[in-house]
Amino acid sequence: MDSEELLAQLADIHLPGAISYWPPAPGWWILALLVLAMIVVLVGKYARYRKQKKICQYALAELQHCYDDYGNSASAEADQQRLRYINAFNTVLRRVALVHYPQANVASLAGAAWVDFIREKGDSSLMTEEIAAALNYGRFQTQCEVDVEAMQQLGLQWINSLYQGMQKAASEAQGLHQNA
Repeated sequence: MDSEELLAQLADIHLPGAISYWPPAPGWWILALLVLAMIVVLVGKYARYRKQKKICQYALAELQHCYDDYGNSASAEADQQRLRYINAFNTVLRRVALVHYPQANVASLAGAAWVDFIREKGDSSLMTEEIAAALNYGRFQTQCEVDVEAMQQLGLQWINSLYQGMQKAASEAQGLHQNA
C-alpha cells in the first residue's frame, strides 16, 4: 500500500457544528443579572427621589398656603392672623421634621429645644432672634411682633435644605461606597 491508497481510506475532515446563540455562556448570564440588578437599583433610587420631591413640593405648598391665608386677612385682626400664621408655620415645620426625623422625638420638642432643633437640622441662617422668640413663645401669647416675610423665607429655606440635604447625603454615601 502506498501513501495514496492510505490517504484515500481516510475520511474527510469533519467541521464542528455552527455555534448556537442559545444557551449563552455563564459569563453572559452573570452580566445579564448584574444589568438587571443595576436597573432595579436605579428604578428604586428614582422612585425615592420622586417621592421626596413630591413631599417637598407638598410641604412648600402647605407653607405657601399658610402665608396666603395670612396675606388675605383683614388689617383689623392682623395680630390674630399673625398668631395663626405662627402656629400654622410651626405646624408645617414640625410635620416636615416628623417625616425626616421620626426617631428624634420631634413631637415632644417645645420652646428653646424646638428652636435649637430647627437650627441644628436644617439651614437656619435666616433665623433672627425675633423669629426664634416667635417660634419659642408665639403660640402662648396674645400678641406677637414678627416679620412674617422673613419667617416665610426661613421656612422655605429650611424645608428646601432638608430635602436637598437628603439627596446630597445619599449621593455622597453612594460616592463613598463606590470608592471603598
